[in-house]
Amino acid sequence: MKIKKKYGESGITDLIVGINGKAEITDDTQMTLFTAEGLLRAETRKQEKGNCHVPSAVYHAYLRWLHTQGYPKDVEKEFIYDGWLIKVKDLHARRGPGSTCLSALSSGRMGTMKYPINNSKGCGGVMRVAPVGLFCRKEEAFQIACECAALTHGHLSRYLSAGVLAHIIACIIEGADIEEAVKDALMVLDAYNGKEECSIAIREAVELANSSEEPDAAIKLLGEGWVGEEAIAISIYCALKYRDDFKKALCAAVNHDGDSDSTGAITGNILGAYLGINGIPGEWIVKVELADVIMRIADDLLVRFENTREWRERNPGW
Repeated sequence: MKIKKKYGESGITDLIVGINGKAEITDDTQMTLFTAEGLLRAETRKQEKGNCHVPSAVYHAYLRWLHTQGYPKDVEKEFIYDGWLIKVKDLHARRGPGSTCLSALSSGRMGTMKYPINNSKGCGGVMRVAPVGLFCRKEEAFQIACECAALTHGHLSRYLSAGVLAHIIACIIEGADIEEAVKDALMVLDAYNGKEECSIAIREAVELANSSEEPDAAIKLLGEGWVGEEAIAISIYCALKYRDDFKKALCAAVNHDGDSDSTGAITGNILGAYLGINGIPGEWIVKVELADVIMRIADDLLVRFENTREWRERNPGW
């Protein structure tokens, strides 16, 4: 195992910081922030104009993220060169952006569930949609997350995994425990065509979490997380197995040779919603790159725009 070879037999056991004393965020967190920006703009437009197509607002936010990665090229400039996030210099760092996201957003076409832009099976759709669960009621979170994931990832199993994540988080925010949230998400998933791969993977994760199987072996049985249903299954497993210990759950999620940054991010999404900020090690919070930006976005998502004018006064530049 590459990670154990680099970090020792126990693998990663603490937050890894760079020479600047900060733990660098990955493209997963970058795109999660821009997902949130799209949702915030959609709600503002809805309150001011009476209506807004949420996936379109999120799509334009992703075009702004694309610009931060050095791809201004042929995308529509009116949707790029404005806003607050795009002016955060550190968000312009390239942190291994996924080729599917780059190619889909560079195509000049917005993917939809009805008209998929590709047949990608990657996890790039699910790893960025947690804000949908924070922002939307559970009755709408699943569908909106699917639509946001389908902007770049067209394989139905992959955007369905995004729907599952958002629904789980929405349920937790509304008071459910993790097992209840997963069970509820499976019920919603069951209504969608092509649910089989995602449903089977999640049910196996729940079964393994309640078994005596060693975590390393259990995660290996679930896959490596490169595709959507594997990523959500591994993350659900880790969140259920260590539901009261954020640190143990994250360490389990990142100590495998697959797409470990994505499974770590998704596990953190679930347990962050479940345990709240007080459940996250304080020494980690202060070491995370752009923690102030992340906190500001998270706070704004939970405001739910009861007073748009007040929100805009607090957030000039959106």
